[in-house]
Amino acid sequence: MSLQMVLLPVFVQVGLTFFLLLGMATARTRALSGGETKFSDIALGQPKWPARATQIGNCFRNQFEVPVLFYVIVALALPIRHVDFVLVLLSWVFVATRFAHAGIFVTSNDVRSRSLAWFAGVLVLFAMWIYFALKILLLI
Repeated sequence: MSLQMVLLPVFVQVGLTFFLLLGMATARTRALSGGETKFSDIALGQPKWPARATQIGNCFRNQFEVPVLFYVIVALALPIRHVDFVLVLLSWVFVATRFAHAGIFVTSNDVRSRSLAWFAGVLVLFAMWIYFALKILLLI
């Protein structure tokens, strides 16, 4: 597999994270400039943001939870040359579930749908790790 094929899903996931960062910054700036939130309300990290800013902020924060295991598997698989079509395909499926999860999170925020998207991503990531571990342990 080419380096580009392996890293493209990583770049797309990172792009999603930065997009959410910009959305969160915009929502928070609007809340501060519109007077919904005062600097003294959030100076010590208090959760005093309006619902929309909190919603996007929580989605952004979520990109540093489960996706960390995705970054780790790619970072491990690349230097030991254990990336193949299956891992790249699963990477894309994982990233697609992250987009679905984020899309639900910042729009309807339907917890049932959001949870299904999250769980689908976790299952795909778990499959990636099992596949990777078996390749290493069984010397496939």
